Amino acid sequence: MEIPRIQWYPGHIAKAEKKLSEIINRVDLIIEVRDARIPLSTGHRHLNKWLENKKHILVINKADMISKSTLEAWDNWFTRADSQVLWCNAKEGSGIKEICQSAKIARASIDERRISRGMKPRAIRALTLGFPNVGKSALINRIANKKVVESARKAGVTRSLRWIRLENGIDLLDAPGVIPPNLEDQKSALNLAICDDIGEAGYDVESVAIAFLKIIFSLYENKNANISIKKFTDRYGINLMDALGSPEQWILDTAEKHTSGDSRRMAHKLLEDFRNQMLGKISLEVPK
Repeated sequence: MEIPRIQWYPGHIAKAEKKLSEIINRVDLIIEVRDARIPLSTGHRHLNKWLENKKHILVINKADMISKSTLEAWDNWFTRADSQVLWCNAKEGSGIKEICQSAKIARASIDERRISRGMKPRAIRALTLGFPNVGKSALINRIANKKVVESARKAGVTRSLRWIRLENGIDLLDAPGVIPPNLEDQKSALNLAICDDIGEAGYDVESVAIAFLKIIFSLYENKNANISIKKFTDRYGINLMDALGSPEQWILDTAEKHTSGDSRRMAHKLLEDFRNQMLGKISLEVPK
């Protein structure tokens, strides 16, 4: 599948990532946050380097946006890969109790290690780390049990590093979404764009919408992708299977029907419908 070129690395992320690299050694715990629809694409390639000698909690947010069977399949996949995963929906608050409990256990372990070295216990320093728009700020507000940071359904809301003192003995560092300066894996970059984890300035909307349809065609027979061709056809009034050979033509045909022939608006509508689950709980990545 031909993949549209995507590149997005705004100045505030470059500045924050430079600052982050300067203070990462002061952090005791990293709470990594990923997107349930694309749990592999939202894993940062520098993470292992940053995790050295640190506790790690892997949180997969937006669990409500995939089917229960897909979540279970991914959970089994991560278990086989020796990775413990905590699933949550930070927007609604589900899974937060388990994350707080895991942080509490990590804190006890860190305190024990400090005492064994003749050091006094202190508030542990935790960092929330993840790509833009995976829900880090919403998660922080849930952990704090109040609104302490701005949160919105778009990339780039958090623009600087900020320490937040929590009541449970944790100093939490809220950081902007971090992405590699060069998106070498363009397949993952495409998934990020489709899920709105990359700002629209980094890609052509029509090209990404067409690529999205190609992903749908490649995955619709996989039960873990949870794709209903009928939902597409019912929503737009044009049989999606007619586009199997030409997704470009399907965009043009649906544009004539819904956006007065404006294919760019139609492409944007298609992507927004996916993001708002109007097409179902679709997973763009499935466990192998």
